[in-house]
This record gives sequence, structure tokens and C-alpha cells, in this order.
Amino acid sequence: MFPREKPNSVTDIPISLEIIRKGVVMVGHDVPVLIVGGSLVGMTSAVLLGKQGIPSLVVERHQGTAIHPRAALILQRSMEILRGAGIEDVIQSRSVEQFDQDAAIMSVETLAGKEIAWHLPTLNEGVRDLSPCLRLFATQVAIEPVLAERARELGADIRFGTELVTFEDHGDGLTAVIRHRDTGKVSTVRARYMIAADGAHSTIRDRLGIGVSGHGVLSKSITIYFRADVEALLRKRNLGVIMVVNETLQGFFRIEKPYRSGFLAVHGLGDPQNPNSDIWTDLTDDRCVELVRSALGDPDIEVQIDDVMRWQATAQVADSFQSGNVFLVGDSAHSMPPYGGYGGNTGIHDAHNLAWKIKAALDGRAGAGLLATYDAERRPVARFTVEQAYGRYVTRAAPFLAVHGIEPLVSDADIDLGYRYRIETSDVGRTPEPVHGSPRESAGAPGTRAPHHVLMRDGQEISTHDLFGLNFVMLGAPEADAWATAARTAVETAEVAIDVHRIGCVDGFGDVAGGFCAAYGISSTGMVLVRPDGFVAWRAVNGDAASTEAVIGALTAALEPGVVIQPPIGSGARR
Repeated sequence: MFPREKPNSVTDIPISLEIIRKGVVMVGHDVPVLIVGGSLVGMTSAVLLGKQGIPSLVVERHQGTAIHPRAALILQRSMEILRGAGIEDVIQSRSVEQFDQDAAIMSVETLAGKEIAWHLPTLNEGVRDLSPCLRLFATQVAIEPVLAERARELGADIRFGTELVTFEDHGDGLTAVIRHRDTGKVSTVRARYMIAADGAHSTIRDRLGIGVSGHGVLSKSITIYFRADVEALLRKRNLGVIMVVNETLQGFFRIEKPYRSGFLAVHGLGDPQNPNSDIWTDLTDDRCVELVRSALGDPDIEVQIDDVMRWQATAQVADSFQSGNVFLVGDSAHSMPPYGGYGGNTGIHDAHNLAWKIKAALDGRAGAGLLATYDAERRPVARFTVEQAYGRYVTRAAPFLAVHGIEPLVSDADIDLGYRYRIETSDVGRTPEPVHGSPRESAGAPGTRAPHHVLMRDGQEISTHDLFGLNFVMLGAPEADAWATAARTAVETAEVAIDVHRIGCVDGFGDVAGGFCAAYGISSTGMVLVRPDGFVAWRAVNGDAASTEAVIGALTAALEPGVVIQPPIGSGARR
């Protein structure tokens, strides 16, 4: 019931690069990007690179996609990214198959017993207008095969049952050794970049000597996958996440349709004010049945244990997300307790931030400076998100940890849609703005996610977010002729693709409800420049100083950070 897997080590096989150079291992091939780890974030990385036209090689040590339904909550920003990848509809259909939609998040003493609190009456309470997408529940068991299929369609080579043995970064690329775990066949891979999506216990991170900091291990937790007929205990309540706090255990349920299976994650035993956080010791199948029954609140219900997974609840962030040509994403870069569902979502955001930058570097449009912004942008956001997840863990499930203090909690929408990146300005260098804010108040400010605004195209409603993904995009109102002309000239001069749209023009996109300019903080003659990842790179409030040079300057600052172009005096340009 509790098998121990062989460690996924980059040094556990005695094969050196020197042996490879001497020709002992003959098989090798070239690929722009090697992705180590083919779970949620690794597969997402392959999809997003593929959307950029970049083939990748994904090596995953397990024999297939996920078999346990982890990471069941997909937040709006991740759904926007999956929408851009062309798989929003299929993910939604998988969600409908598994879970009731727009379900609540609540705390109980037991499922059959006393209700403690309704943390969210419905999953999309108060956020429907912020995005073209909705939050939903869909487990990795459902999501990962969809991602794998899409990644292959976009040119990825996915090899399950294959592990990384060792690697060497040469500066202008790297050489890796991979091994098929069943056949023992060893081959070399020459890649320009490597993405480490190899999990919280990342051997790549360890090999690079990158440390982690934070709150460390919070508990030795378990997830019990079980079968039991719990429909009557639900009492027709539409529940997505059910947190359990009682004198026997602390943890949470997720129940799948048709309400005869689910999982119980347990991270504390005994007195909630002074729990035992080691769930692993003396764990047996009979004990697991007892725990499920104690959480359900029915001592006689028939329970069948399908599997049990041991894991550590942690809250920590890697000290760097990049070393040379290697980038950490997902759990290898940050790990957090599963309160708020931020872990997998934050990893998807990592991959989205990185993919377009790798594309620009491979195309020769950007260099090391742009790639370095991956760490500069994502690590502060990850640290903020980890602290928010930790704070929710403490307040909802582990109040005994409150003596150590927590950071002030902010809304889920601020965490998911309101995180922001610090960018270069022409006068004071890197702006000291906070790492988050309300998405309702961002108003197209540089460094924030471009606001969702409903547009009309060919009689169909779309979102501004449907315009982003591959190229830089300039958005303005009908009177922004000067900026639009300057942008089109800049495309020819700078040889950088820019999609230029004036919202509300007869021959452009309709502004369904009006208010586009207010949403983006510009006048009727202003424009914004949006990066391929949907974040605002630059904003000109008006058209007073519209010029090709200004547009090229904005592109230069976005693609070559540190090269700050002074905007013309009185331009109203903000960067």
C-alpha cells in the first residue's frame, strides 16, 4: 500500500559526460528546450513553447500522466492561459464530468456534522466580471492527458519512463544524459535551454546548488484515495473543497461525481490547537479507514481504500529561479500548502512568463537580459503567493502556528489576477511598487495583467485577452491614429511583430459596453503596449508625442531590460 519509489537523482547512475564524449554512448539529438518533468507544469511548459513554435523534449520518469487527482482547483488566470492554448473547452468538459460546477469551499467538524464556516459560497463569487474564464475544479488525472495531447500536436516529443541522469551547462547551451528506466538505454540531448519541472524535491535544483527559504516542512501529510457512498452525507450541498477540523484529524475532502469516491488529505492528528503533524508513523490500511470515517462523521460507513500517498506540506521558495541556461518552474521553484489551490496555478503562470522570453531569445530578438527577468519577475510573486497560502493554512487549519506570525491576507482575486511585475522606468530605475494589487484598479498600469474587456468581432463577443499570446499588441481607441501609424512604421524598422488594434473603429473591434479607455487608463488618443504574456509593458496616456522612436523605445525596454529609452518630454508616456 505504501511503495517507496526510487529517488529521481541526476547522479544515481555512473555515467559521466566524459564517457559520452569518448563515444561510449552514441545516441544523441538536438532540441531547443529540454523539459525535465512531465506533470502539470512541465506539460504546460511544452504546450506554451509549442504555441510559440518551439519544439521541446519532455522526459518524465513515471510511465504516464498523473494517476492521483491532485491540484483540483484551476483559477481564472490559469484558465486564461489554457484558453490561449486552445484547450479551455476540453478542460471545462473534463471538469463537468468530475465535479459539480461553481461549488462552495467550507469548513466542517465532519461532513455529516456541524458546519464551521462557508469560506466561499460559490467558487466564482464576485469574480465573474474580471476574466473571460471561470474558476473550476478539474484534477491532474483529467488535465494532464489533455496537455500531453496538445503538446504533441504542437511539436513536443514526450518520453515517459525516462529520467535525467546528469547534465552540463556549456554557456551557449547544455548537454544532458537521459535514460529509459525499463530498457536502460542511455542517450545524450543537446539543448539550448532546460526547464526543471521535477518537483519539490528537485534534483536539478540541488545539483545547481540553489537553496530554498521559507517556513520549511509543516507536516508529514497523507492523501487517502477512497471509495464510499457519501451522497446522503452531502445533503444536496454543492461542495468543492470540504475542510475538516475535529479532535481526531485536520485536513480536507474533495468528492467526485457520482459521490462514491474522493480523497481525504490529512495534515494533523488530535487536538487542533496542538496537533501531531507526523501522519506517516504507524500508518496502516485500518488506520486510514478510521480517519476517513472520522472525517465523514459516520463510524459505520463502508470504506474501501484505493491508495495512499505520502507528502510533505511545505512553504518555501528557491533562492533563484535561474542558473545559466536552466530555469526552475512549478514546485521545483516554490512549494506551498494546498490552501487556496495556488501551487499548480503559480507553476502554470511561471511557464507562461518564460515561454515567450525563450522564444524571443531563440529568435535573436532578445538576450540574457530578458531571460533574467524570469527570476526578477516570478520569484517575488512566488514568495508573496507562498506567504498567502501559508497564512490560509494557519488561519483555517493550523492556528497553533499563528504565534510565529503571518502576513496580512489579501483576496484570492488579488493573488490570482492582481500580481504585478516591477519594470524599468526612465527616471528612478526599478519601480518599488507592491507585488500585488486589486485587478479592478490596475487600469492598464505597466507591469500589471492587461484588464479583461469585452469586445465584438464579427458579431461574436471576445475578450481583450483573446488578442494576446504570440506577438506584442498595441491597443488604443479610435482617435489613436498617430500611435497606430507609428506602431506600423516601427514594425518595419525594428523587425518585431506588433499587432495594432484600435478599439471601437468601424473596421476594428467593437467596444460592447464602452469604457475601454477607462479600463486601460488612457485617453481617446492614447495606447498601451501589451507583451505576449498579456502583461502591460508600456502605456502612453495620450498621443501628444506619438512617434516611431517612442514605440521602438518601448519595445527596446521590453526586450532588452536595462536599456531605458527616455520618452519625449510631455509625451504622457509611462513605462
